[in-house]
Amino acid sequence: MIKKEMIAMLLAGGQGSRLGVLTSNIAKPAVTFGGKYRIIDFPLSNCINSGVDTVGVLTQYQPLRLNTHIGIGISWDLDRNIGGVSILPPYERSTCSEWYTGTANAIYQNMEYMEYYNPDYVLILGGDHIYKMDYEAMLDFHKQKNADITLATIPVPWEEASRFGVAITDEDRRIKEFEEKPKEPRSNLASMGIYIFTWSVLREALITLSEQKGCDFGKHVIPYCHKRGDRVYAYEYNGYWKDVGTLGAYWEANMELIDLVPVFNLYEEFWKIYTKSDIIRPQFIGEEAVIDKVIIGEGAEVYGEVHNSVIGSGVYIGQGAVVRDSIIMKSAVIEDGAKVYKGIVAESAVIGKGAELGEGEEIPNEKEPSIYSFGLVTIAEGTVIPPGVRIGKNTAIRGVTLPSDYPDGYLLSGETLIKAGERL
Repeated sequence: MIKKEMIAMLLAGGQGSRLGVLTSNIAKPAVTFGGKYRIIDFPLSNCINSGVDTVGVLTQYQPLRLNTHIGIGISWDLDRNIGGVSILPPYERSTCSEWYTGTANAIYQNMEYMEYYNPDYVLILGGDHIYKMDYEAMLDFHKQKNADITLATIPVPWEEASRFGVAITDEDRRIKEFEEKPKEPRSNLASMGIYIFTWSVLREALITLSEQKGCDFGKHVIPYCHKRGDRVYAYEYNGYWKDVGTLGAYWEANMELIDLVPVFNLYEEFWKIYTKSDIIRPQFIGEEAVIDKVIIGEGAEVYGEVHNSVIGSGVYIGQGAVVRDSIIMKSAVIEDGAKVYKGIVAESAVIGKGAELGEGEEIPNEKEPSIYSFGLVTIAEGTVIPPGVRIGKNTAIRGVTLPSDYPDGYLLSGETLIKAGERL
């Protein structure tokens, strides 16, 4: 039997439905971020920077892009003979077969993987947050407190506390009460969805709750362990942490990278973020190009204007084109004279000549007002926008669209255009 002090279980199987058409074909952790990264790069980099060299990545929804990106873990120095990174999808057993139905259920279904390494501690992570965190420091806290469970927590604005599990602690940081998404929160110390369990405690809890439908850490496991008297502590984290689960939060987190003094710094030498890098040509900036406050990925060609934006690798921005306050993902094409204002243009999308995105007044989206908001224009992967059309705010488009799909050449603010055969 192999012995590891701590292994990580990284939950990366979620659809990320609040990102709308961005996750139609890929899982949320595989969505690009910051021009060259994918969201899952951040927890994976945190693991190797923290000395955690055994990581199980639990996948489920649309896993192909994620699996291809991770590979055997070379980019994160996780290609190990003992440990390293392992992709853990749901699988068929001799007695039953089922999808992962909750965060804790997913971990329970991989009990054999954890037992193989016989760890002292198990680190549970989400694959959809942007942050830098030293898990070794959190483990030291766990040991110091002789804890059974340690939750990573962060203070959030009181008006947002109801979106999280919140902890009420004593002066020693021991959690006295834990409430999952309370309507009237009594604390603003929010759970980050990052847990360290003493292995024996986690194992017993998962087995006991194995019949619980949709078993979840926040709703079931933490309350169960707290009720039976386990030592549950809150490790308070005070660095940058962003849940990019909505289009607004995702856009905002990208824009924060290009602040004069970035709130989240990608350029620190002592805590690098690693990613799988394609071998592609250098970027090229045309003679008449105008650029300010921009991240530009490798292989991009820019001949127009780009202001306050994040540009992915292999992007083409033509002459006379203007991109402002936008995220343009890998291999997208902005043709000559096109204008993109406060847009999210996904991978390999094409914006036709002279098209204008993000104009007009801000009207709530007619179909999904809680998703397509923040004044954004969201263009799905592989979408084609024909030349000369105009598109308003709080809009979403997916598929190869034609001029006939735009009455009078215009998609009004708040409208959604999903071509037949495509999913919202």
